Amino acid sequence: LDAARAMAQEDLFAIGMRVLSGALDPVDAGPAFSALAETLASQTLTRVLADFESEYGCVKDGRIAVIAMGKLGSREMTATSDLDLVIIYDYDEQLPESDGRRPLHATAYYTRLTQRFISALTVSTRRGALYEVDMRLRPSGKKGPLAVQLSAFRDYQAREAEIWEHMALTRARPLCGDQTLMDALREDIARTLARPRKRNEVAQAIRDMRALIATEKGDDDIDDVKTLAGGLIDVEFLAQFFALTFGDKNAGEPGETPPAIFRRAVKARRLTAGDAEQLINAYRLYADVTQMQRVTLAAGVKPMDAPPAVRRRIAQGVGAPDDARLALAIRETAAATRALFDRILA
Repeated sequence: LDAARAMAQEDLFAIGMRVLSGALDPVDAGPAFSALAETLASQTLTRVLADFESEYGCVKDGRIAVIAMGKLGSREMTATSDLDLVIIYDYDEQLPESDGRRPLHATAYYTRLTQRFISALTVSTRRGALYEVDMRLRPSGKKGPLAVQLSAFRDYQAREAEIWEHMALTRARPLCGDQTLMDALREDIARTLARPRKRNEVAQAIRDMRALIATEKGDDDIDDVKTLAGGLIDVEFLAQFFALTFGDKNAGEPGETPPAIFRRAVKARRLTAGDAEQLINAYRLYADVTQMQRVTLAAGVKPMDAPPAVRRRIAQGVGAPDDARLALAIRETAAATRALFDRILA
């Protein structure tokens, strides 16, 4: 695992350099960063599971799978993205103890296994930490168990999950683990997203959530294309609105990006081609800016505080001649996107 992590750090650096040099379009870095994280997560789970089984044995019909959420789920990771994960397990409840020399009940077994898996992903190497893992999107958030039994996951999504949690589920993608469990989870997620919903209730919930984010974080910082009014959050929320109100006749793939959802909305005659193009162009601009900022700026440094040469490189990476032209493009795009957001969710 040490060798795998070292190689992953080299690959992470190489992807960033390709973006910085112009060899790779910024928006295309998302799938590359995500594929790297997926490969490392899969290798890590395989090796941690083998080591764990040598100590604690196996649980009868035990299965474990990892669901990627957030940017990893939709293959939009940046150079500094966390890994948003949900861990699901299943077993024969008639035989809940493992068969090793140090037997454990299945609940404790998969909780400890999850802890080892997270530790293996996040441990620092000689070159520093590779990823941070965020588990807050699991059922019940921080109050819920670290690893969730399949039956509990299904019951939670059917009975307790709020609209914002199903919005997050639009990015969910089974990532690695037992293939039969991954297939079952893929079906469960699709079934949950296809549930009939009242469009006006979903729209109201999204408007309320967007207003809350604006109150807590502001929405007028031109350097923050995520929280800016008409920025990336607006685009993502519109995509999630369509994903939750399509119904089962227009099911998409797990972890779709906003452009894919908008194209489906056009085919379903829920969105005009012109509006879809506007939203996709806005998404592309914001994704490009975000990727360029992540590979050029140190953590905590705002674009306005960066040296002029760095600001110019960010702008040129997005296709603008300088940072003033980029700021103008962002303002115009944000104004048009916010108008669409208000009209679609009216």
